[in-house]
Amino acid sequence: MTDEPYRWLEAVSQRREYVRDQIRDATPVFAVGLPDGILVLGVGTPGTKVFEVHDRHAVAALGHPSDIERIRQAAIDAAHLEAFTRAPEDLSLRRLVGFSLSAAVKAAFENLHAAPVLAEFLFVELGDAPEKDVFARLHADGGFSFSNRFSVAAALGEAGLRASLETSLDGVVDRTEAARRCLAVWESSVTGDTGRQVAPNPGQVPGKPSWEAAWLRRHGGPAARFEPLTANVLGLP
Repeated sequence: MTDEPYRWLEAVSQRREYVRDQIRDATPVFAVGLPDGILVLGVGTPGTKVFEVHDRHAVAALGHPSDIERIRQAAIDAAHLEAFTRAPEDLSLRRLVGFSLSAAVKAAFENLHAAPVLAEFLFVELGDAPEKDVFARLHADGGFSFSNRFSVAAALGEAGLRASLETSLDGVVDRTEAARRCLAVWESSVTGDTGRQVAPNPGQVPGKPSWEAAWLRRHGGPAARFEPLTANVLGLP
């Protein structure tokens, strides 16, 4: 029985490879903080990848639809419970991801007798000012990290996409231009201009990537902050 810990480590390592292999063809999602709000953009794959969680919170994800829906619903339930027991303005993305969602995803990943979560997540929290926006990456193994200004979630090549965005988004304040630059960075990674990092969507027309986007509005009264964006509204093909 002395080798049991090593068997467990080997099983976890194989599980990590399994998750990576299952979602390797999934296309990335982006979130960019701008003066008037946060743009959330999912590219390359038809189907919903961008969702509202609560008034100031949203999530974008890639991977298996049923796992995305499971964690999305868990996020909504946890957010509404937190807002009800405390106050809506007290709802914190750091608490939501750090204390609730990451624990559930980590438990699923390390339970070798159940299926892991086959998805990667990007959560955003809209602040009163751009410097107060919060971006959270939640990984399939339950690990998470926070950032400011922008974030990206990808199955492969995430570090390269992040580095490219760091340069490309410098000085951008318009949501249409931000969306264009996110799409350009992704297309460059597909065509190999920055190294092939993600697989293109089968059957996709070159030069016209499929996408979906939403906008978290920073100002403008009591109306809902989350707004799905159409091609006409965003000004993209």
